[in-house]
Amino acid sequence: MPMLSRWRRRMTAPFLAVLAACLAIVTGASMTLANAAADRARTSTPASVTAVSGASGIAPAMACSGVASLDLAAAVPGVPFQVTSAKEVAAADNTLGDWAYCDVQGVIAPQIHFQLRLPRSTWQANYLQLGCGGLCGNVNTDRVAASSGCVPLTDGAFAVASSDEGHYQGNGLFSTDPTLRADFGYESDHELALAAKAIIKKYYGRPATHSYFDGCSQGGNQALTEAQRYPTDFDGIVAGAPANNFTALNTFSHAWTAQSVFLDGGPATITTADLAPLHAAVLKGCGAPADGIIADPLACQWDPASIRCRTGQTSTASDYCLTADQVTTLRRVYAGPTDEHGKLLYPGYQLRGSELNWSNVIVPTTATGITGDMNFVRETIRYQIFDSPQPTLTYKDIKFTKAYYEKVMGLGEGMYDATDPDLRAFKKAGGKLILWHGLGDQHIPAVGTMAYYKAVQKTMGGAEATSDFARLFLLPGVAHCGGGQGPDTLDALTAIVDWVTEGQAPDSLLTESLDSGGKVISARPAYPFPYVAENTTGGSADDPASYTPVRSTAEAGLTLDWLGSFRSGYETVGNWVHGKWVVTKAKA
Repeated sequence: MPMLSRWRRRMTAPFLAVLAACLAIVTGASMTLANAAADRARTSTPASVTAVSGASGIAPAMACSGVASLDLAAAVPGVPFQVTSAKEVAAADNTLGDWAYCDVQGVIAPQIHFQLRLPRSTWQANYLQLGCGGLCGNVNTDRVAASSGCVPLTDGAFAVASSDEGHYQGNGLFSTDPTLRADFGYESDHELALAAKAIIKKYYGRPATHSYFDGCSQGGNQALTEAQRYPTDFDGIVAGAPANNFTALNTFSHAWTAQSVFLDGGPATITTADLAPLHAAVLKGCGAPADGIIADPLACQWDPASIRCRTGQTSTASDYCLTADQVTTLRRVYAGPTDEHGKLLYPGYQLRGSELNWSNVIVPTTATGITGDMNFVRETIRYQIFDSPQPTLTYKDIKFTKAYYEKVMGLGEGMYDATDPDLRAFKKAGGKLILWHGLGDQHIPAVGTMAYYKAVQKTMGGAEATSDFARLFLLPGVAHCGGGQGPDTLDALTAIVDWVTEGQAPDSLLTESLDSGGKVISARPAYPFPYVAENTTGGSADDPASYTPVRSTAEAGLTLDWLGSFRSGYETVGNWVHGKWVVTKAKA
């Protein structure tokens, strides 16, 4: 469906792609890759946002109760919004940190509900906007678990806001309304940024000095949408596991894994019970270290046929083997969706080593159960992609052909996707971007983010020109937006603030595993793509000092024969013309 021209505003110009989510670390621009992780763990808050707990920050210029009666109709032309309530919240009741705040609730027309937390005494002139997950549908300013312990956040240095993206349904029904579809697809975050900044300026009597966006999954898509369409909204963006190729992901990628697991519409060939022994076989086949975490899974090409059951052999827990159908399923899952000519229909596929994270997403608990992939496809193709609802469609109806791909992408990519690698406007505005992705991600294959980043490098003039403002970090063993087998606790928020305010680009990110009491039990660095952290010292696998950066040949040399080529990255570029995405040939 073409992009809509709406009564509220004229669409903002150039596109870019950026990323935001909440994780990462601390490093200095002068540090070398070899010693970054060992020397810098969770360092102090940058001077520009230092807010000692209990110390005075920037005081409000008005009472919290007065915010609800503000007339801000003319504050943001073209974005009609209204504050519906404003009340004081004590520090003891704040789930983000130990600071009191003014809790502002409001609505942006027609029905984008938002919340804005305005610190009462600790604000350091910073604004943080948070993304949502899945199809959104609720307001939650607590969505910062990965960076919940970072000092600027816990000490109230930020005014924090988030929205429901314009609807309250957790399913795709809202997309049958063109206005709500556009709000979810690209408009709501830009409008929230404008509205929140207007409220902040009134409440404190001065504007925010710096603005940041942090999101994972759909929040990562929101982050990139902001960077590409509205490059001046945020100074720093953190995008985790971005669902930025939303249309192809929720149709071809998820339908492919579902059809692969339920071969020929029959019962599932692989279930949750298979995952542990399968994972063990993969680790052995990939030569994984003793800790069971594959640092560079893209380099492993283990073939499931290597453990195919011999004639008369029965698979057991101690002697696990695969049937012919199971081999077919796994080969397809590891290969990704392709058309009749062998071209990928989505720029990604599941990596070896991610198997323990597949339960209830890629594979069902029982052979006749359902999976998350089946549900994702259903909502997208029934309500979000086509011009009218298609309430009977299921994952079984997806056709893996070039013609069907062109049909689906022509309807959906201009509305939901954030795949433009041309981030020149964002870079020119001084924007900084941190991308991160778990290599064990069961929802959104990390390969897609690698491919997007490589497209950005090509468009922006190479690796060095790109690393000046955007860096990608891959986390071994980490599942979707956290969890999994690898260290998954990070603080990207401090890292992006350091980069924006101090010019300290992150040379590594410290990742940690915590026990139930919050104690660090292991840690390791993550280095900028295409470097991976390898234990070259022989030290403890749990000690970040044991690791050094090693350039991954597999990551550096990644190429994908993808039908879309990001529609604007490898062979093609596109432009918005009269509300529609028009693709034209570009020079090689």
